[in-house]
Amino acid sequence: MSLVIDIADAVAAELNAAPGSPATFSQAFTAQRQVLPIFELADLAALKVTVVPRSVQITGSTRAASQYEIAIDVGVQKRVGKQVDDDVETLSTLVDEIADYLRRRQLSQATYAAWISIDNEPVYAPEHLAEQRVFTSVLTVTYRALR
Repeated sequence: MSLVIDIADAVAAELNAAPGSPATFSQAFTAQRQVLPIFELADLAALKVTVVPRSVQITGSTRAASQYEIAIDVGVQKRVGKQVDDDVETLSTLVDEIADYLRRRQLSQATYAAWISIDNEPVYAPEHLAEQRVFTSVLTVTYRALR
């Protein structure tokens, strides 16, 4: 299997296996690994947490092994109601909780991968809010593996 797909699957599994879930997160969700995260607007009435492989960078490490930096996107999307500010604050809190949960966590299904960093860009996509009333935030989680 593909290293990047394996790690994306492991991230989704880690989120879904959070201890005390949903107590770990302020909102209940089931993370799904997808290749093409495109949803109809009606689908976004429910909270979507989508895990998508983003990139792989390969560099030399030793004569026998290469170092892989694997970036995985975790997207959080939901259609917001009339209280846009309140909904954005609530969903932003969930994004922060997911970032805190994954930070420095070893993936139980990919123990060979070490957490490196998390970026949150966009914190939320203003154009999605303005045009479709959809909150969209993307965490990019980077892991390192030797192979």
